[in-house]
Amino acid sequence: MTRKCDLLNVRPMSGNKVSHSNRKSKRRFLPNLCELSFRSDTLGVDVNLRVSASTLRTVNKFGNIDNFLVNYRFNKMSDLAKKLRTKIKKKLISQNKLQEIEINNSKKAKKANKA
Repeated sequence: MTRKCDLLNVRPMSGNKVSHSNRKSKRRFLPNLCELSFRSDTLGVDVNLRVSASTLRTVNKFGNIDNFLVNYRFNKMSDLAKKLRTKIKKKLISQNKLQEIEINNSKKAKKANKA
């Protein structure tokens, strides 16, 4: 099984381990992965995913997995997350509830809220 986050494609990075004498040797920085099941209210099922801890904090910030998938940047998501997003969006459109979940992130809306 690959060490990869199922939502945001977080993968191992490479770098140098630097000793006190400043010698450098290669090492890998592995993501902190957790196997979790998220409850999708829209689809009505539990989704089992392998998610990094940083992605989990982002999902919690958005509230739940449905809000995260609908509102997060599409080009940063993995293929599995993109498929889940399209399923959720189709279901929300059929129920006419998409407007309740979508967050308007445009710069104009942010400026209007400040004024």
